[in-house]
Amino acid sequence: MSGMDIKRLAESLHPIEARAVAFLKNLKTLHELVAATGLSEVEVMRALQWLENKDVLKTHQEVKELVKLDTNGELYSSIGLPEHRLLKALKKTALSLDLAAKAADLSKEETGVSIGVLKSKVAVTLENNKLTITENGKKMLDKPALEEVFLKKLATSKAINILHLAPEEKFAFDSLRKRKNIIKTVLEKTRFVELTPTGKELIKIDMRALEHRVDRLTPQMLRDGSWKSRTFRRYDVRINVPRIHRGKRHFVNQATDYARRVWIEMGFEEMEGPLINTSFWNFDALFTAQDHPVRDMQDTFFIQNPQKGKMLDRKLAERVKAVHEHGGNVGSAGWKYSWDAEEAKRNVLRTHTTVLSAKTLAHLKKADWPAKFFAVGKCFRNETLDWNHLFEFNQTEGIVVDPDANFRHLLGYLKRFFSKLGFPQARFRPAYFPYTEPSIEIDVFHPVHQTWVELGGAGIFRPEVVEPLLGEPVPVLAWGPGFDRIMLEYYKISDIRDLYRNDIKQLREIKEWMR
Repeated sequence: MSGMDIKRLAESLHPIEARAVAFLKNLKTLHELVAATGLSEVEVMRALQWLENKDVLKTHQEVKELVKLDTNGELYSSIGLPEHRLLKALKKTALSLDLAAKAADLSKEETGVSIGVLKSKVAVTLENNKLTITENGKKMLDKPALEEVFLKKLATSKAINILHLAPEEKFAFDSLRKRKNIIKTVLEKTRFVELTPTGKELIKIDMRALEHRVDRLTPQMLRDGSWKSRTFRRYDVRINVPRIHRGKRHFVNQATDYARRVWIEMGFEEMEGPLINTSFWNFDALFTAQDHPVRDMQDTFFIQNPQKGKMLDRKLAERVKAVHEHGGNVGSAGWKYSWDAEEAKRNVLRTHTTVLSAKTLAHLKKADWPAKFFAVGKCFRNETLDWNHLFEFNQTEGIVVDPDANFRHLLGYLKRFFSKLGFPQARFRPAYFPYTEPSIEIDVFHPVHQTWVELGGAGIFRPEVVEPLLGEPVPVLAWGPGFDRIMLEYYKISDIRDLYRNDIKQLREIKEWMR
């Protein structure tokens, strides 16, 4: 780098960078720079990161495992190890356990440990509750034990690198580490700084000349004209700065928000409601028989507490009961069973957002026709978890209440919606649902697994659904495709479980939902 470039670099330094550079000639570690510069450790770290990004220096970290004295070790380094003090007490005569412990000023725990250590070294014998020193024990008194020598060295040096222990010190270390609170090991991390050729040129510049630079132009400077006499810090707009990950909505929420905007643009009004509903709204109001397999525990999450909801509107319940038992007044045979009001009270995590459509129809007045409603919300089914199924999923719901609506209108709404979501390869095939007739199934083609993936159903609500809820036989278009699988194609995700893994790398790097 030329002299001119070095000068321009110096003029672009942040004040904490300039202060750090002023000490880099003689100091090479993070801790040394913190002590010398007067900056906090965080400020020095930030300065080093910025300088490394400008190719002024390189940093690397060394990790050392150090052995230090613990609380008991600090005491024993001055007064001696318990076993050594016990040997001294036994030097002249044999003593009982209690007298020996008292003479050596040992606790009960220290006495037990000391006897164990000395017996392993054949330094004492214990007979008839009396401790006696052996000849080997007397020899040990004449020469300090390796453990005591090691403790005194630690007391002097404060810490020793485990890699630098001599063989006898390693022996003492292994012996003492088995005992309570005598020694401890700690990891010490040291960050070192190495100047690059650019950095070696930069430290030749006197950083004190840069102390009076101004970082920003203020309104006061403009008013009083003082900016004319100020020296401003140079900014390098080409510098490769660290990437900053901004806060943003979860990509699943981005997608569901987009679906809401699409429906609103198409003139629909949003329906909202709780995740927990009675079986009446989730099943019965939609002409799903109480003995239908879809209500089985393998498909549905029933609530244990509270197990049942409040009593239904009596007149509405009677109309739904009549439709289930004998078809009511809609010209249907019904399901021909005895409808149970208590079964209809059972609380359940909603298995579809169609529960919102049922509630909306029940409260809709004739003066409000024609009307269009939609919902985007979570549903729950007891599915086997795999790449294509979740037990929690998002569904988009829609109904159109219009005396002039027909099946072609239904297909038109669906095609319009899917085209706005970028799914030209969608198909509609005949299907059966207990609450719509005619009914269709909606599929999209999965490009990775090379298979058609089912999204959900659509159709026209049966009279058995509409007349008890709405009071009149008016056509109601309805649909409820799952929305999670719609997201898979856009985000190029081949496993539906990846929608909710909350992997931080995925959340940072995944593209925005933009259609």
